[in-house]
Amino acid sequence: MSFKILFEMFPIALMFAAPIIIASLGGLFSERSGIVNIALEGIMMVGAFAAATVTVLLEGSTPLASWLGLTAGLAAGLIFSLLHAAASINLKANQVISGTALNILAGGLTVYLCQIIFRQQRTRAFSNGIQKMSVPLLEDIPVVGRMFFSGNYPTFYISIFLVLATWFLVYKTPFGLRMRSCGEHPQAAASMGINVSLMRYIGVLASGALGGLAGGVMVLTADIQYTLVTIHGTGFIALASLVFGKWNPFGVLGAGLFFGFSTALSFYAKDIPGMSSLPGEFFYALPYILTIVALVVFAGKAVGPKAAGEIYDSGKR
Repeated sequence: MSFKILFEMFPIALMFAAPIIIASLGGLFSERSGIVNIALEGIMMVGAFAAATVTVLLEGSTPLASWLGLTAGLAAGLIFSLLHAAASINLKANQVISGTALNILAGGLTVYLCQIIFRQQRTRAFSNGIQKMSVPLLEDIPVVGRMFFSGNYPTFYISIFLVLATWFLVYKTPFGLRMRSCGEHPQAAASMGINVSLMRYIGVLASGALGGLAGGVMVLTADIQYTLVTIHGTGFIALASLVFGKWNPFGVLGAGLFFGFSTALSFYAKDIPGMSSLPGEFFYALPYILTIVALVVFAGKAVGPKAAGEIYDSGKR
């Protein structure tokens, strides 16, 4: 692979990595609190719909339309995740079934709302999403500056900030210790006076907020409107990144970059000697093939929170 192709791949790889990293961090909050959230795909769809809709409706009146759209995506994801929290915590429903139901609901709900608002099964195309930027001074650093600080979307820098903030919150604060204890041994946590249900609610809502933000990031950087296939499995890739990254923020960052580059590779594989002869369909499937391979290789070595997926029973010891 030539350096020219590698330099061209970097902005696209970082663009795709950002929503994967942000959504994976959302999954980390939920599972560290003890709730498995496979509804990330549906939450991202709702967040992408809200972000695209607000951007379309406001772009004629304010230059901050896309950033307001991101905020709307975050809020929509948080509200939508309340359904999963209520079902999993209050109603003690099976968390996998609840998440699957939300994934199915998100598709129908967003298309239905598009039909009501835009009279079609997608949003109108917006004129300007999030714009690329360069970081003064840092972009002049040899090699590294061109890769990471020149002509990239600011959403990647937001994802890096969220990785650092998540690491500090989860591993360096009393709140993080309480949340992790609820995901490892909720009965022991409850015996120390920790409100397990509250901590799990916070974990799921944080997951919804970050998942909605990730959906907004994806539609406003990689697309021009929301459609039913805008997310196209990215929520499930985010879950794979969570397992691949061993439920650690920095592991999630590395996994997100890996899957971001695998997606970018699908665009440039035809220009790489030895791969150009392969059919185009192979390149479209490449990110998902690499996801499966990564899970097969690493999933058996990854140990998640012990109580994740278990219904909390206050009488159990």
